[in-house]
Amino acid sequence: MARSTEALLGRLLDGIEHELPHAVELRHRLHSDPELAHDESRTAALIAQQLPVPARAAAGTGLLALVGAAAAPAVAVRAELDGLPLQERTGASFSAAGGIMHACGHDVHMAALVALARAAHALGDGLPAPLLAVFQPSEEAYPSGAEQLAGAELAAVRPAAMVAAHVHPELPWGSVAIDPGPVNASCDAVEITVAGAQSHGAYPHRGRDPILALAQIVVALHAQVGRRIDPLHPATLTIGVLEAGAAENVIPERARALGALRAHRPEDRLLLRKLVEEVAAGVATAHGCSATVQLVPGEPALENDPAIASRARELLASAGLKPAEVWRSCGSDDFAFFGELAPIAMAFVGLDGADGFASRPLHHPELLPPDGAVGAVARVQAVLYLAAARSLTTFGSAQESA
Repeated sequence: MARSTEALLGRLLDGIEHELPHAVELRHRLHSDPELAHDESRTAALIAQQLPVPARAAAGTGLLALVGAAAAPAVAVRAELDGLPLQERTGASFSAAGGIMHACGHDVHMAALVALARAAHALGDGLPAPLLAVFQPSEEAYPSGAEQLAGAELAAVRPAAMVAAHVHPELPWGSVAIDPGPVNASCDAVEITVAGAQSHGAYPHRGRDPILALAQIVVALHAQVGRRIDPLHPATLTIGVLEAGAAENVIPERARALGALRAHRPEDRLLLRKLVEEVAAGVATAHGCSATVQLVPGEPALENDPAIASRARELLASAGLKPAEVWRSCGSDDFAFFGELAPIAMAFVGLDGADGFASRPLHHPELLPPDGAVGAVARVQAVLYLAAARSLTTFGSAQESA
């Protein structure tokens, strides 16, 4: 590993350490005033005030801020702006009110990226590549802020690489999961509507029961996922909503289900879509009904660039962190859309066991990452930034021989 890389990381980490008191205070302010997707105007304004360089608006409420010379290819680092429609129950002195909450660590990610941007700016011309701080709107809802950015502003900028860090309560404190290949699944939303024939519940033979048909479709879908997808390939199907009828003694005309399809492999993603259509149509027909399927494509699988992931793992020890066990999940993140523009990598920063942290899952009303997570995420963002910069020809050829 080049000494220049380690030395530069040390300077960045010193700068981050200097920025942490300000960053923790910023985290509290962000946490206490969360905003929902596509409505993050106050959040963006506060972030813009704290950045060391001017930021320009992107994808509505999003922000792009370039630290370093604009002529060279940039490495983009992403943080998310939006909160969730949850009533907070953490009891923190900086808790949010009003039924909106940062329950996925976005407040931590934003404060950390501001700290990194300020530390990078303090290095002046010493950066190996420009750092593009991307504060993305609407990670938690559609339309996806990442998809909007990837198709517009960032497509014009064309960053050489894009990285992100995300807290995770199931990984040990002090550890970081950064593995090559698929680490999150694709996610598509599906709506199944079964049309039957209404009748009185006392005379079921005079109608065609869409509820019974839909119930069988749900059971058949879960069975078929286990029989049509290789069991060694991560893939899940979830039916989260069932709707039908208005009276207990009436067979309704229609029944509806909403679900989500997730897979790590593109071919399995396509197979899941086809499976839903085939099963819904076949089972509905067997019950004398008909079925229609509407699919809303979501984010693709998130695939970490092997070179960036490998280099980042090499640098973790210099940042006082250690690699976690291999971590992959069927969670999804619209950060994956940026993979259409450039090599990407996302790291997961462990929270389990941190002082004062009560273990709760992501999106839980009692989830509260400790203030120490701001520094941990900022250090990981710095590691990822340098790992991606090392992957650039301009930096690799000039610095690795230094």
